[in-house]
Amino acid sequence: MTATPPPGHSSPTLPAGLTVRPIEDGDIPAITALMGGYSSKLLGFSKFSLDDVANYLRDPALVPASDTWLVFDGAELVGCATSSLYGSRVDLDVTAADPAVAAWLLDTANQRADQQAAEIGRRKDRAPDSGVTVGLGILREDKLLPGLAEARGFTVGTTIQRMEIRHVTPPERPAVPAGVTLRRGAPDDATRRAAHQVMAEAFADQPTAVPRPYDDWVASRETRSTFDWSQLTLLELDGRPVAMRECNDNFVKSENCGYVGRLAVLSEARGRGLAAFLLRDAFAEDAAAGRAGTILHVDSSNPTPAVQLYLHVGMRPKVMTDIWRRTVGAV
Repeated sequence: MTATPPPGHSSPTLPAGLTVRPIEDGDIPAITALMGGYSSKLLGFSKFSLDDVANYLRDPALVPASDTWLVFDGAELVGCATSSLYGSRVDLDVTAADPAVAAWLLDTANQRADQQAAEIGRRKDRAPDSGVTVGLGILREDKLLPGLAEARGFTVGTTIQRMEIRHVTPPERPAVPAGVTLRRGAPDDATRRAAHQVMAEAFADQPTAVPRPYDDWVASRETRSTFDWSQLTLLELDGRPVAMRECNDNFVKSENCGYVGRLAVLSEARGRGLAAFLLRDAFAEDAAAGRAGTILHVDSSNPTPAVQLYLHVGMRPKVMTDIWRRTVGAV
């Protein structure tokens, strides 16, 4: 297997004796160990849980046969890369301690990302001059991948903060804001569509955060072993859905913590304390379930004061992941 490098860049080759193949279902524990070991050396703890990795690899956005690569030294897994197509963007992930393996994986994933970007560009709903963003998350402490990414035309676009709060004492359940109707769970299609619409409108000014089309979004949730529709919460004002929260159990087994995967409030409903209510309500739900804390991720470039809100309710940053990006012109 060979990779075509970006224009002007000389592609490295794998060290002799290494082998490559796509990801298979039985590889999830080995991949989790590889990624966990890599992040542990940088952070002092594993950033990845088995459930988190399994859900990511089973997502419909990823086609294992064409979008994944594992590198082995004999029977030992020494590198992993993926190229996932999420609606109108492509996300890469590369893990390898050996610089030559990491460079080869990044070039190979980049080549596939160019093909996926071309597929996006040919869609009828795309503006003819719009580009496609290819993103690569790199831990702030990583000393290897930034240089490889920069050499291939990536620049830092934003930073994702993993924030968390530990529930030393059980938090009080907050009162529902006046005039707001709280709906827990999304057992029917209408409620799910309403939540998806809130996300789409709330993140319209953040192109890389806009949710996938409805059917793709639902399918991705249905594949997750740590999610069910009872974990979706909707807030309404005068019968209109204006805010939503989506939680899952990605970090329950690994850290005994709940996880807020999505939090969205329409611009017309901001300033009413709805986001703070949804956060404090999640804290109370997690504490009541015996969870040690609550985790979420936030984009530092979010145009709303999201980071300040999370700090205000007691959350603190624990992990910084820089999102390196390059833009591929539409075809």
